[in-house]
Amino acid sequence: MSLLGAARIRELAAALDLQPSKSLGQNFVIDSNICTKIVRIAGVNKDDIALEIGPGLGSLTLALLNSAASVVAVEIDHRLATQLPLTAAEHSEYSQNLVVLRADALALVELPVQPTVLVANLPYNVSVTVLLNLLERFPTLRSGVVMVQAEVADRLAATSGSKEYGVPSLKAAWWAEVKAAGSVSRSVFWPVPNVDSKLVAFTRRASPGDEALRIKTFAVIDAAFAQRRKMLRSALSSRYGSSSAAEEILVRAGIDPTLRGEALEISSFSAIALSQPDIF
Repeated sequence: MSLLGAARIRELAAALDLQPSKSLGQNFVIDSNICTKIVRIAGVNKDDIALEIGPGLGSLTLALLNSAASVVAVEIDHRLATQLPLTAAEHSEYSQNLVVLRADALALVELPVQPTVLVANLPYNVSVTVLLNLLERFPTLRSGVVMVQAEVADRLAATSGSKEYGVPSLKAAWWAEVKAAGSVSRSVFWPVPNVDSKLVAFTRRASPGDEALRIKTFAVIDAAFAQRRKMLRSALSSRYGSSSAAEEILVRAGIDPTLRGEALEISSFSAIALSQPDIF
């Protein structure tokens, strides 16, 4: 097994006549040490089927192959999807354990296997949407570590009452416990991004309810944070027809109507959804 360094990454890019795409969020990891660290933090072992989104030129893929039973890599760029098995064959004795799918992670609804762990350098412009989609679609994902823009990481891992707490924090919390897992230097990427990056780790837990309740709960969350500085009875008034109707539902759920959305955890939002009439 040999991991990819900066020189090899640039050689591969040149051979593919590849210029990193901003629209696809392509910032390739050129430091093998950070790849090894991410896999270690994720606790990947030989019982795991690892799912990687946006493997790019394969830096993280090779580290995953060394630790997991198998790796499913989802790549939207056809040049990268074609090259990745070749790179794996050249650098890893476990290349036969790699499956590469050319697909858009935003539209991913099925996989050829049931993944157990997610490890990925997520495209920054769609990172939250991709993560939530994966948590929803693939219940066998028990844990994972993703690298995202620092501000996004802070929002995902935020706790109630903090200024970063909001829609991403709550929606991710429906499926998992999310925690900050460290910062990442800009120097590990090529090209060097204009933003800082952080790692976020998650561990799946039991959801508060079924899919019907999730849809209702997420609608309440969206309404509460559309006007996050307002009290809940006011923020939810447009959803429930009036502030008095909203207050009635909140009281029924055991929630103080004068609180703001940032004060509530996911269980409270699901209680609100359960307390509303079926017409909503």
